[in-house]
Amino acid sequence: MKERVLITGAAGFIGSHLCDRFLNEGYHVIGMDNLLTGSLSNIEHLFPREDFEFYHHDVTKFVHVPGEIKYILHFASPASPIDYLQMPIQTLKVGALGTHNLLGLAKAKGARILVASTSEVYGDPLVHPQVEEYWGNVNPVGPRGVYDEAKRFLEAITMAYHTYHKVETRIVRIFNTYGPRMRVNDGRVLPAFFSQAIRGEGLTVFGDGSQTRSFCYVDDLVDGIYRLLLSDYDQPVNMGNPQEITVLEFASEILKLVNNPEAHIVFKELPVDDPKQRKPDITKARTILGWEPKVNREEGLARTYEYFKQVVKTDKEEVTA
Repeated sequence: MKERVLITGAAGFIGSHLCDRFLNEGYHVIGMDNLLTGSLSNIEHLFPREDFEFYHHDVTKFVHVPGEIKYILHFASPASPIDYLQMPIQTLKVGALGTHNLLGLAKAKGARILVASTSEVYGDPLVHPQVEEYWGNVNPVGPRGVYDEAKRFLEAITMAYHTYHKVETRIVRIFNTYGPRMRVNDGRVLPAFFSQAIRGEGLTVFGDGSQTRSFCYVDDLVDGIYRLLLSDYDQPVNMGNPQEITVLEFASEILKLVNNPEAHIVFKELPVDDPKQRKPDITKARTILGWEPKVNREEGLARTYEYFKQVVKTDKEEVTA
C-alpha cells in the first residue's frame, strides 16, 4: 500500500504542481479543492491515474477522509489580491476555519501537516531582507489585511496545535512564485504583464515601479516544500528566490521576451498598503534543508511564456468567438 497524502487547494497553481511531485515520489495523492479559484484543467491529466483521487470539497466545512493519511499539505486559499479583495470573508474563513479543520484531521489521523503561509505576514516590511524572526508591519484593517491576518492566524493556530496537542507541523512562508498554470486574470504582476504584453496592451506598473519583488520558479518552490515536509524543523521557513528586481525592470524583461511592438508600459497609482520591498532571507532553508533555487529567471520566464502563449491565445479566441 502506498502512503497517502492529502493536498488541499489541489486544483490551484502551486497545489497542482505538488500533486505532480508527490505522485512522482510514489505517494497516493488525495486532492481536495472547492474550485473557488482553482481549475480542474490543472489536474485533469491526473484523473486517469489509480493513485490519484479528487474530493470536491470546501475545507471550511468538516473534513473527513477515510483511511490512513501520512501527510497533509494545506494550500487552500485565495492567494492573489484580486481574489481576496473580492472574497474577503472566504479568505478569512479558509485561513481560520479551514486550517482548524485540517489540524483536527491531522490530530485524528496522526498525520504530519504542512501549512502554506506567505511573505504577506511581513506586511510592508521595515526589515530587509525579511528574516523569519521579523514579526511584520501589517495593517489589520486595510484592504490586504484579510489575507495577511488569515495567514498570521494560520501560523498561530498551527503552532498551538503543535505545542498543545503535539501535532507534527511544518510552516512554509512563500514569496512570489511563478510558472505554468498561473491564472491569466489573477491580478498578480507576472500573469498581468505576460497577458498584457501578448495582447499588445499597456503593462500596468503601479507607482514609479521602484518597488521590488523576488520571483521563484514553481519547480524550485515545490522541491523546497517537499524537503521541509520531510525535515525535522517545525518553525516557519522562508521559501523564495532572493534575487531582487524592481517591478519596472521586470516589466522591461517581459517586454523584451514577448517582443510585441504594440506592448508598452503604463503607470498607475500605487495601491493601498502595497509592499515596497520583497526579498526573502533563505539562510534557514539553505542550512537546514540544503535548498536554494536552481532555475534562473531567464529560464523560468521562457518556460512560463510558452504556457501563457497558449492560454492567452485561447482566452482571446473565446472572447472573439
